[in-house]
Amino acid sequence: MILQLEPKLAAPSTDALLAAVKGIGYQPTHVTTQFGSYVVCVGKKDFDIRTLGSLAGVRDVHYVSDDYQLVSRKWKVERTYIDLGDGVKLGNGYFQIMAGPCSIESEKQVESVAKHLKSCGVRVMRGGVFKPRSSPYSFRGMGIEGLKMFAAICREYGIKIITEVMEPAQIEPMYEYIDVYQVGARNSQNFNLLDELGKVDKPVMIKRGISGTIEELLFAAEYVFSGGNERLLICERGIRTYERASRNTFDINAIPILRDKTHLPVIVDPSHAIGLREFVEPVALAGVIAGADGVIVEIHESPEDAASDGAQTLNYEESARLFRKVRAVLNVQENW
Repeated sequence: MILQLEPKLAAPSTDALLAAVKGIGYQPTHVTTQFGSYVVCVGKKDFDIRTLGSLAGVRDVHYVSDDYQLVSRKWKVERTYIDLGDGVKLGNGYFQIMAGPCSIESEKQVESVAKHLKSCGVRVMRGGVFKPRSSPYSFRGMGIEGLKMFAAICREYGIKIITEVMEPAQIEPMYEYIDVYQVGARNSQNFNLLDELGKVDKPVMIKRGISGTIEELLFAAEYVFSGGNERLLICERGIRTYERASRNTFDINAIPILRDKTHLPVIVDPSHAIGLREFVEPVALAGVIAGADGVIVEIHESPEDAASDGAQTLNYEESARLFRKVRAVLNVQENW
């Protein structure tokens, strides 16, 4: 159950509400975000919901049967959308393409990709500066100095940035240079990181864990929301199964299921989902048709020379074709 509170409720009134919740045998957690104030109430005892709804300071009461409450769709009439500024919005009818290299490698590379994205009308660039790699001998990113260069070039082109954060200590140094923090699959249950991202006022996109369930992904988002940050995106990027014909198995089922279970925007990552360049396009289009609010893909001017993930990375010609097809599908969907 969620109590939606009146804005700027005085501390004595809030304390009285918390006491009332405890009095009916529920455990209350007070959550204050950028956009609202809530009390999440956990318990099993039956009671008349009007008991709390009639209390001073309560704007609305929402009964939510899901264990993840704040990210559940059961209490929100309107789906959430994320406003990145400068007309770049994502979710609830606003679709965005996000594209860029797996790793930021050089100033020349970033300049080239930014020009390509701008020519294609893409407003958000992805690119890793801190790279979690399976092998300690693989390229692990350019770090904060690379991020500063990345940000400077993207701002010149009017392009927003999404990049991965790997640990709490990186959050503050990254803050002024990024528009969206990405939590990678390996960190989707790094609860210390999720807790700290709940304290920032910038959007966070959480990728599904390598072998994570849909419920675990939603609980990861609940950690961030309950910490105070409700500017959230969730991303289906494929899961590890017994299948070896592709890098991962793209869970197309997850897209409509997530849209049914949560009000948060749902993003699809076809590059990691299949890991094979020639199949990224059909997987991306399948995700769009299934109802995704956005797509994030890896691109590079010369994928065969990429520092990482070249096998799943589109070149400029391939990516431009994909962007056109995605927009064509979206236009068709508007008339369905």
